[in-house]
Amino acid sequence: MIQKLFPLDKNYILRQAQTALEDKALDLMVFELKKSYTALYNPLMLMDATYNQIIDTYDFPRERIRLIYRQLCGIYRYKFGDNQLELLFDGRSHFEKFQEDWILQFSTWLRELGRFEPYVKTMLRMTVLYDTESRAEWSENQCKAFVNQYFDLKIVKRNGELKLKIG
Repeated sequence: MIQKLFPLDKNYILRQAQTALEDKALDLMVFELKKSYTALYNPLMLMDATYNQIIDTYDFPRERIRLIYRQLCGIYRYKFGDNQLELLFDGRSHFEKFQEDWILQFSTWLRELGRFEPYVKTMLRMTVLYDTESRAEWSENQCKAFVNQYFDLKIVKRNGELKLKIG
C-alpha cells in the first residue's frame, strides 16, 4: 500500500481495514449473490441444473470479483473517507471500528445491488457460472459500469490519474 505523508490518516487505516477483510468479504459477496439469484429467479427454490450449479459451486477464479470488491472499497472511501479521526470511547481501535462500519455498509450495498438483474447476471458470469475468460472479462466491465451508474459516479482520466466525480 502506498502511504504518503500521514500514516494515521483515516483513509489509510480504512484501506487497511478493507484489505484485511477482503477474503471474508469475497465469500460474503458470493453468498449474497446466491441469495439474490434465488429471490429474483427461483423464489420457489426448484432444483434445476442451473440453480444446482449456482448453489453447489464454490471454486471459481476470484480475480474478477476481487476487482469489483476493490471498486466498492474505493467508492466507500470516496463517499465516507474524510481524513478526520473521531474519538472512540469504547476501547476499540480505529481499525476495528472501520472494519465494522465497512462490513455493515458493504452488506447493505450487496443486498441493494442484488435487487438488480444486470448486477446479478454479470456477477454470476464472473463467479459461479464462469465458463470462459472472455465472457468473464465482458461481465466484469459490465458490472463495473453498472456499479458506477448505481452510485452515480464518473471516472475521469486526466494526465494519467483517475478521478472520481459524483455525477
